[in-house]
Amino acid sequence: MKAFRLIWFGQLVSIFGSEVTIFALAIWVWQETGQVTALALIPVFGWLPGLLFGPLAGALVDRWNRRLVLMLSDGGAAAMTLMLLILYLTGNLQIWHLYLAAAVGSLFSAFQWPALSATISLMVDKEDYSRANGMMSLAESTAMILAPVAGAVLITFLNLGDIFFIDLLTFLVALTTLLIVAIPEPKREEAPEEAKLLGLWADTWYGFVYILRRPGLLGIQLLLFSYNFVKSFGFAVLVPMVLARSGGDTLVLGAVQSAAGIGAVVGGLILSFWAGTNRQIYGVLRGIVLASLFTQVLFGLASEVLLWSAFAFIGTVFRPWINAANQAIWQRKVPPAVQGRVFGARATIALIALPLGYLFAGPLADHVFEPAMQPGGAWAELFAPLVGAGPGSGMALMTVGAGI
Repeated sequence: MKAFRLIWFGQLVSIFGSEVTIFALAIWVWQETGQVTALALIPVFGWLPGLLFGPLAGALVDRWNRRLVLMLSDGGAAAMTLMLLILYLTGNLQIWHLYLAAAVGSLFSAFQWPALSATISLMVDKEDYSRANGMMSLAESTAMILAPVAGAVLITFLNLGDIFFIDLLTFLVALTTLLIVAIPEPKREEAPEEAKLLGLWADTWYGFVYILRRPGLLGIQLLLFSYNFVKSFGFAVLVPMVLARSGGDTLVLGAVQSAAGIGAVVGGLILSFWAGTNRQIYGVLRGIVLASLFTQVLFGLASEVLLWSAFAFIGTVFRPWINAANQAIWQRKVPPAVQGRVFGARATIALIALPLGYLFAGPLADHVFEPAMQPGGAWAELFAPLVGAGPGSGMALMTVGAGI
């Protein structure tokens, strides 16, 4: 676990830098456009390449040196940040540049996730899978705590160029940890005979075939697909909803997102010291129900910072439980030699749900829910007692509906 912890630290620092940049860019886009769709398109472009190239990336991960894959992934993402920095400093940064950077950066992420997930399986013992996955969730959650507050403060005193530069420094930390840690390679000959006989193109689809032939894994994947699709409707409007209902207060948004991060850290810490239930599927199901109740239904019904923060905190405690329990199931059931392909296919199936949800959520918020929930709007009389009427009320109604 010692070597894994060093890689984990590098990823923690890198994730923090990326989250600060994402927060600052969300504020910038909302101030420039005031449109949910413009904001929602950034993650859509960020997911589509991963959706298209995820299976191929997974197949290549199983063939390539995993340290090299991880370094190229971080290096490619850093190159996109450098491009945005140059565009900003020359006064040429436009919103479509963010879409392009998100798309290209997603190509590198498509390789990073299966490589990192498969590397965990080789660096820690089976009984520590849940603990290691909890630590990865903890890294993401710690960034969620610090990044919104840091982003809200930095965007007040610094410009986007400074934030891009900080992000580049955090990538350097991650690359350094990957250079100094010995990352084991799987025994390629352990791959099932059916996998060995396939060429790269057919190998790309091996992960899908593997999942389809195993009803238990397929059922879990479809469950997570449905959950991701529905929750994306609420998550797509979270930032503009809070900004609209708080008068554009970035500190309120930072406080709410940090509260969510604290909750996720608490959940990750619990998993770091507790291996979880022996029936991991129960952890997935309970986590989905409780996270949806607090982070969407009750969150959407609230209208002020204390309640938003409380519900975000409680709900996100359960999010690492979902991720870690789900990840542990797959790591136990899938041989390490083919995890790159299977995890790449698994990521692709999950990613399909997210851009679909965001593509629907943006136009629905801008053209249906928000106009209908303004004073005198078509739905205002019916739903105003629940979510109020005015800026952000339509998005609040969407969030409640998604949670239910």
